[in-house]
Amino acid sequence: MTSQIIPVEPFDLIVFGGTGDLAERKLLPALYQRQRAGQFSEPTRIIGASRARLSDDDYRAFARKSISTHVKPSEIDQGQLESFLKRLSYVGIDAVSGDGFEQLKKVVGDSRSIRAFYLAVAPALFGHISRHLQEVGLVTPTSRIVMEKPIGRDLTSACELNDQIAEVFSEQQIFRIDHYLGKETVQNLMALRFANALYEPLWNSAHIDHVQITVAETVGLEDRITYYDKAGALRDMMQNHMLQLLCLVAMEAPSSMEADALRDEKLKVLRSLKRINGNEAPKTTVRGQYRAGASANGPVKGYLEELGNSESNTETFVAIKAEIANWRWAGVPFYLRTGKRLATRVSEIVIEFKPIPHSIFEDSAGNIAANQLVIRLQPDEGVKQWIMIKDPGPGGMRLRHVPLDMSFAESFQERNPDAYERLIMDMIRGNQSLFMRRDEVEAAWSWIDPILGAWEDSRQEAQGYTAGTWGPSASIALIERDGRTWHES
Repeated sequence: MTSQIIPVEPFDLIVFGGTGDLAERKLLPALYQRQRAGQFSEPTRIIGASRARLSDDDYRAFARKSISTHVKPSEIDQGQLESFLKRLSYVGIDAVSGDGFEQLKKVVGDSRSIRAFYLAVAPALFGHISRHLQEVGLVTPTSRIVMEKPIGRDLTSACELNDQIAEVFSEQQIFRIDHYLGKETVQNLMALRFANALYEPLWNSAHIDHVQITVAETVGLEDRITYYDKAGALRDMMQNHMLQLLCLVAMEAPSSMEADALRDEKLKVLRSLKRINGNEAPKTTVRGQYRAGASANGPVKGYLEELGNSESNTETFVAIKAEIANWRWAGVPFYLRTGKRLATRVSEIVIEFKPIPHSIFEDSAGNIAANQLVIRLQPDEGVKQWIMIKDPGPGGMRLRHVPLDMSFAESFQERNPDAYERLIMDMIRGNQSLFMRRDEVEAAWSWIDPILGAWEDSRQEAQGYTAGTWGPSASIALIERDGRTWHES
């Protein structure tokens, strides 16, 4: 089986923050891969914009280094690379003062191509950039604008950001990106549920015992010190990535794959989440902060040492027991956890089904494990359905828990595109299915804000955990007092 590459219409992509970390690590490599796949139509241009004073050739050298660093050598085609670099140009811009926007207008010219503005900059600059684009007449009916997270740090600030963008762009032109939604396995979750008769009849509280969603990282602060200490794990990961995954697991079948049909169903889930107030927060949430330990085969510093601030109470780990108050999910807990400096890098969703009501296997009655569906997002994307079978051989009915394993790497031999490749191309097409709508973002903050408020009011401390472990002991207690255990790969 081979993927069908459908070219997109010609476009001009202006990347604000074009010399930043996101552009270097993700955006430029993703765009090169789409060039290599033959997905661009002529004339397509990519324009980097930032405060740095660079020439076009300087920016092409930056892009060449980015691609040579972040793309596998086997995937670098020199001819395609040179063709890609010719598409690039650069404009120095001050997003606050507006210096450089007239020059950007001259570079764009009177092109009638789709015009896309990618905001790979701090959210504080979103409003300034939108206003300057409008002032110089760069916004057209076919323009799109991409907002990277974080979209606010609470409901109030998220509404303010959305209002600033909405003064210039319509909701149909706004693409709020969450790269997790571009992952192949995340989209396959919808295929598993809605393209197979096997799972949907069982996808409810009558058959599912609980759901676990884990996004674990082994890295520490890296180069995100300033941002991360102001955000923490709840804002950085839970409000967006984790809740989006929860929505895809829990939502009802949409009427179609149209963008608003999908987002309507996700919104219903977010609005059905039981609020966690001040009294419930200590029992249903855990905050953690890593201490010195071992990770990536070597000793690592604790968070406070990396930060250089012994007073910070910012959480690098959070676990939450969430509940959805609707008919499908009543009584089914959703256990969510995410953190830095954990035991291994893994993102996965575990659907654990209820145990069999009665065992006819007397010798094995206590060894019958519950069926599990494990959806692995990273690394080694794939799906495993854990079932009980008979252990081969004579000597009685011995049962074993084994997986029916579908590895993407083994089942599909062609290269699996990065999430940003898919999302950028969807944005150019105007397909908002994998992007968040304004009311989704604000509904997520409406659920997160009471937790933040409860932590602040009760001064709930971030509990220490040793780097290289699975987080604070309280996170283990959170699930084990319900008679369940975290799934640890």
